[in-house]
Amino acid sequence: MKKITRKKHLEMRLQNIPSHPRPKVDLEQYTTPSIIASDLVWNAYSLGDIADKTVFDLGCGTGVFAIASALMGAKLAVGVDVDKDSIDLAREVSDNLKVENADFIESDVCDFNCSHDADTVFQNPPFGSQKKADKGQDIKFVKKAIELSPDVLYSFHMASSQDFLINFYNENNLDITHIFRYNFPIPKIYEFHTKENQNVNVIVIRAEFNIF
Repeated sequence: MKKITRKKHLEMRLQNIPSHPRPKVDLEQYTTPSIIASDLVWNAYSLGDIADKTVFDLGCGTGVFAIASALMGAKLAVGVDVDKDSIDLAREVSDNLKVENADFIESDVCDFNCSHDADTVFQNPPFGSQKKADKGQDIKFVKKAIELSPDVLYSFHMASSQDFLINFYNENNLDITHIFRYNFPIPKIYEFHTKENQNVNVIVIRAEFNIF
């Protein structure tokens, strides 16, 4: 597999990853755009969090962060998602792109256990921006990441929750080192959507785990 040396080349490769084949409203499934995924993974690579590391992509959907990490030289990239349709497509895309060292597991993130220790975790959980029932899902994902005890966590959240999140991370011995900001496009894919497209302000928190 040819080494990727430019962020634009990574973005172009990730554009081959399709959207969720049959998005399910109860899972609030939205595909992370290649421009956002490539920017975040490129930054993670630059910070030493990808190359030769074991990377978990929790709630991976069609596998964009696992695949991107493998393309950038991860020792192992593991994508986890409860949705079989997404996992099947992630495996297919990974094979088509000839991605090495990527594996995909069908499992509820909260029930996930792995024999491999994670160095880096990416997660893009339901924002709760559309359905009140999904509010708090991001915290469940963070708690799972804490349980897995990686060195570094990259986690998507609603920007409006930043103050609460900073307190939550600090209370759980997580050192926030970076906050990345994105306008995340939400397409009209569910019946309750009233706009063709809507941009949601999100943040991605990079945090390191304090080990005492």
